[in-house]
Amino acid sequence: MKLGMVGLGRMGGNMTERLLDDGHELVVFDPDSAAVGLLAEKGASPAGSLAELVEQLESPRTIWVMVPSGDITETTVNELVELLDAGDTLIDGGNSNYKESQRRAGHAGESGIDFLDSGTSGGVWGLANGYCLTVGGNRGAYDRNRPIFKSLAPAESDGNLYVGPSGSGHYTKMIHNGVEYGMMQAFAEGFELLAAKTDFDLDLGAIAENWRRGSVIRSWLLDLIADELEREPTLDSLSSYVDDSGEGRWTVDASIELAVPAPVITAALQMRFRSRQDDPLGGKMLAAMRRGFGGHAVKKSGD
Repeated sequence: MKLGMVGLGRMGGNMTERLLDDGHELVVFDPDSAAVGLLAEKGASPAGSLAELVEQLESPRTIWVMVPSGDITETTVNELVELLDAGDTLIDGGNSNYKESQRRAGHAGESGIDFLDSGTSGGVWGLANGYCLTVGGNRGAYDRNRPIFKSLAPAESDGNLYVGPSGSGHYTKMIHNGVEYGMMQAFAEGFELLAAKTDFDLDLGAIAENWRRGSVIRSWLLDLIADELEREPTLDSLSSYVDDSGEGRWTVDASIELAVPAPVITAALQMRFRSRQDDPLGGKMLAAMRRGFGGHAVKKSGD
């Protein structure tokens, strides 16, 4: 069975390599011809367009789309729906909004095409370690394509899970990323508190290594912290600016829609917003109010 792979960025390229290493035949396409050429050297069959990719696959076809969420996913899925036939499978492995995945599944289903939404976690480490996958959509389509999911999952475990109907795979991944926001913020605040106790002169790298060894909070995130502190103990080269890719916002939206409180995840998202502001007005307003009601001393700009 040949699989089509669309989107050969860092994660998509790594996933393609992992599938090739496990013996799958792949046809690959990306607007970046250099990325296509690199994977062609590793055994994939190159395609110059989506139409050419579809032509190289035998029915029933399976195509995995690994492109950024938003307009590019929309245009890619729509074009593929026009090119594919009934009985084919289209998998979106990116971080799409689950509501969009539900809509796209309905659109593909009108042509008899199965649409699977696969939440994909593992980042740049997935090539070596495998990916954690949560898949939503038609159960029969999932079962037909299980060898693909099995190849992408960690070798020592069945790291892929069919979770339910269309949209559920991306919904589960969305909540996963919301939890990730909260965990990252807790670690960040904890290490900042350790560093702030200057009279103890604490060795953050040594503490991170210690916590990795059997503590209740040991985790892969803590492993990454330890690695980064070993590489750069002060992290002076980094800015405190922290971006967000959308899933945290969608998680907070879901908490509001469902009336389920998520204060930790919400606060973590808000802290990312704050990290991008340079001398924010809110802080100045707080200082102005303290000066106004209490005559408290305030710092002036430039102090």
